[in-house]
Amino acid sequence: MDSSIDGMMDIIGMQAKAAAARLAYASSEQKEEALMLAADAVQRQSAEIIAANAEDLAFGRDKGLSDPMMDRLMLDSDRIRGICTALRDVAKQTDPVGRELDEWSRPSGLHIKKVATPLGVIGVIYESRPNVTADAGALALKSGNAVILRGGSESFHSSKAIHACLVEGISAADLPEASIQLIPTRDRAAVQKLLRMTEYVDVIVPRGGKGLVGLVQQEARVPVFAHLEGIVHIYVDKSADPVKTLEVVLNAKTRRVSICGAAECLLLHRDIVDGLGAEVVQALIGAGVEVRAGEGLEHITQTVKATDADWGKEFLDSIIAARVVADVDEAIEYIQTYGSHHTDCIMTEDETSKQRFFERVDSAILMHNTSTQFADGGEFGMGGEIGIATGKLHARGPIGAAQLTSFKYLVSGNGTTRA
Repeated sequence: MDSSIDGMMDIIGMQAKAAAARLAYASSEQKEEALMLAADAVQRQSAEIIAANAEDLAFGRDKGLSDPMMDRLMLDSDRIRGICTALRDVAKQTDPVGRELDEWSRPSGLHIKKVATPLGVIGVIYESRPNVTADAGALALKSGNAVILRGGSESFHSSKAIHACLVEGISAADLPEASIQLIPTRDRAAVQKLLRMTEYVDVIVPRGGKGLVGLVQQEARVPVFAHLEGIVHIYVDKSADPVKTLEVVLNAKTRRVSICGAAECLLLHRDIVDGLGAEVVQALIGAGVEVRAGEGLEHITQTVKATDADWGKEFLDSIIAARVVADVDEAIEYIQTYGSHHTDCIMTEDETSKQRFFERVDSAILMHNTSTQFADGGEFGMGGEIGIATGKLHARGPIGAAQLTSFKYLVSGNGTTRA
């Protein structure tokens, strides 16, 4: 590794650790003020952020990014307003640090409290979407953690502009500027170093495609909250309501095809194939979606024959795989085989089918008669998210401020000794 990168990352790590020690006891008022002032700075500097984003869009075009990836990268005035709203929403949330999680007394005379405490230093590695800079910085700060951000090479200039606004806010609130640091290089050696900084970093959160997450899991020496790909399924049961189903499936696939909550596979109960199933497929095609159809759906006009490679694939494009299943049990079995444990949905008016789906599908987020595009920390009331964890340890589902805390035990006695 380049010695200059190695040295730079060591300095970033030391500064983050020192900032984390200060943030652990920062007041709720200071953290709220920092984020509100950061939102004001983003709003005030929106023109500069959009100009920086134009440089990233040019870089992305030269790199040959797909249209959905360019959409993820793009910032406009509406998305800037969304960033400001998210920052203010996180600022106004209840401070998760110091929450009493449990309390009890023992016959020995001990009184014990379990309280939430920051994790320490969080490393966040993400691709394309520059708004993650604000989300990750805000959620880490709210939960009393220092954060080291490594955005994708495509969003380099946008992330830098947003980060400057975050630093302006935390500095004005008299918190350490190193509370939120952005690695100032596209060099991948910096990522390799970050993944091994066990002396400074407490957890890594990767947010991106399967390639990025797989690399992080393979190379990291620091614990990882994995945000895997969103292979999102919608199962349409035989009792599904036609109006709800058409609206939900179209929204789940077409609202934004490039996000991890976009539907990627449609499972149709065999009893509705020639009725509601065909209507849904035709509606998708009419909305510009390529439907890759499995056995039993080939007769629906304008579909494309699916191949084995289409099952369990995250398209992040105007493409959806579709297949027939015998019943809810076969749908569950299929999702368990091909899913990514991210988000899955059932469309049904049958309570038994709903409960069976909810009990037996092992995904972080399960939905009923609801667009999977709601798989988002902001929509869950968290203000934003660093990612959606698909693992099972510590955090699962949207990672907001509360999920970025651990806990400690506070034990009190009165000269109490152990026999």
